[in-house]
Amino acid sequence: MNENKILIVDGMALLFRAFFAQSYDARRMADGTPTNAVYGFMQYLFDAVNRFEPTHVLCCWDMGSKTFRTDLYSNYKANRPEAPMDLAPQFSLVKDIVAALEIPNIGLEGYEADDCIGTVSQKLSQLGHVYILTGDHDMLQLVTDRVHVVIMKKGRGNYAVYDLDFLKVDKGIHPFQVIEMKGLTGDTSDNYPGVRGIGEKTALKLLIEYESIDGILSNLDNLSKSIKAKIESDLEMLHLSRTLARINVEVPIECNLEECLWQVDLEAATTVFDKYRLSSLLKMIS
Repeated sequence: MNENKILIVDGMALLFRAFFAQSYDARRMADGTPTNAVYGFMQYLFDAVNRFEPTHVLCCWDMGSKTFRTDLYSNYKANRPEAPMDLAPQFSLVKDIVAALEIPNIGLEGYEADDCIGTVSQKLSQLGHVYILTGDHDMLQLVTDRVHVVIMKKGRGNYAVYDLDFLKVDKGIHPFQVIEMKGLTGDTSDNYPGVRGIGEKTALKLLIEYESIDGILSNLDNLSKSIKAKIESDLEMLHLSRTLARINVEVPIECNLEECLWQVDLEAATTVFDKYRLSSLLKMIS
């Protein structure tokens, strides 16, 4: 019997990517509600299903902007603009369609989708091989021998599939060092600074030599005066940035693998796609 292959979809990553890729598309429902992002989302999802042939599929979502990270650092993601007006009504719409396909929607207030994905991937990797579909390189910290991170690249159906070996070859680091890198360099998209003046090249060099932030701090006297001074002046932010970067894999959520079985009822799918004027998508799963 073949082993389970579980596809975990980063819902927000796909939806935002779809919206901007389909911004030219004026597709709408009868009441005027835009559906271009939903259409693109389902294309991305079905492309991945056809490529990776999972036995099970589930989707994780952010559940609001306030999380334990904003409690730790009020400026966390404070640079993010409001969602575009045409995208906002599609948040609930896409979840309705995902649910109609009997794909579980998973999310919990106070946590990001990343945390739910980390928690679920760790649990479900005991039952099969997990593939995380995302565009977020932060997810690379979740790679194990049974968890693969599928990074969506430019163009539909174009993926970089990270396992332990490819992560080391492509990025030069191990999964836990993804967190250490973010602690040192910060993350402009999430709006936390790390250590001012330390970029990826310097951070990678330090991690190759000393393995971790703790290893670096134990060897401060061996560093150049400039690097040592930068780290010492931003020590508190270094530790905070590492905490912000670390995906929480202990979110109090449950996921029943049986409920994630990929088995589309074409009659039900036809009904829902006809309702939302998305029937052209059916050819991708029939």
